[in-house]
Amino acid sequence: MNTTAIRKLPQEASILMVLVGIAALFEILGWIFIGQSFLANSKRLVIIVLQVSIIGIIAVGVTQVIITSGIDLSGGSVAALSAMVAASFAQASGGFSIFYPGIVDLPVIVPLLVGIGVGLLAGSINGAITAYTGVPPFIPTLGMLVAARGLAVLYAEGQPIFGLTEQYTAIGQGINPVLIFLGVALLFHVLLKHTVYGRRTYAIGSNEEAARIVGIKVNRHKVLVYAIAGGLAGLAGIVMSARATMGQPGMGFMYELDAISAAVIGGTSLFGGKGKISGTVIGVFILGVITSGFTFLRIDFYYQEIAKGMIIVAAVIADQRRQARKA
Repeated sequence: MNTTAIRKLPQEASILMVLVGIAALFEILGWIFIGQSFLANSKRLVIIVLQVSIIGIIAVGVTQVIITSGIDLSGGSVAALSAMVAASFAQASGGFSIFYPGIVDLPVIVPLLVGIGVGLLAGSINGAITAYTGVPPFIPTLGMLVAARGLAVLYAEGQPIFGLTEQYTAIGQGINPVLIFLGVALLFHVLLKHTVYGRRTYAIGSNEEAARIVGIKVNRHKVLVYAIAGGLAGLAGIVMSARATMGQPGMGFMYELDAISAAVIGGTSLFGGKGKISGTVIGVFILGVITSGFTFLRIDFYYQEIAKGMIIVAAVIADQRRQARKA
């Protein structure tokens, strides 16, 4: 009877148990090796939440792409490009950008719309190439990863963009990044679970040909999903630059891989048709706890990357075995 109960545990509960187990492990290791508590430091826990929020916004978009049996490798670079463009429109009077001379302070809605618009455009390009050419999605999104990073450097000739308005930088201060992340996660959790958009997204990932047969405009929907992922990367770039109080072309480096990792760890299947935003949110926090835990134990950065890689491989192997059992 207990075995049956365990089998019926929701996937999110299982992933949450992993999160609790990892946090408990770092707590034990902390007392053994450095004589300190990992969990008792409330400041550390707040930092974890703040650090993962930007990656989490990107991960919400990436999760939807993966559900369609696609992939998006460009999230971090698109976030950097959006951060640069949005920051240039958020400069206080006297600043300068290619398109806006900074004569007067623009309303904060302007850099918000511009930054998200850049992301939407990049995502739409990814989606259009993927949907209408038949090219595997990792190719156009890999190209966008390189191109967007290059454009971010070119936009301000490799220089950071300073002097942002207080209204803009307020977006990234305090608990605001966390609220934005959780708000985005809640919105798309509802959309995926309770709307036609969600049903079509899962249908395409489960069986694209069957989705076409029942009348779903697969190509158009793919473009929409990739555009949303790009728009969320743009939003992440805005939050990132607002938190740093500047735009910098090196921002968001490797964030796309962390976002994909969070989605996979959270139970999103790389085979498509399966995944939940709630699982991705937990996956984001697992990555945050691992990174913070290794830093807490004074373990070098490259060991953190090795551990993340091993966790991703383990999650993919587990997903493959689940798919094999279903078959």
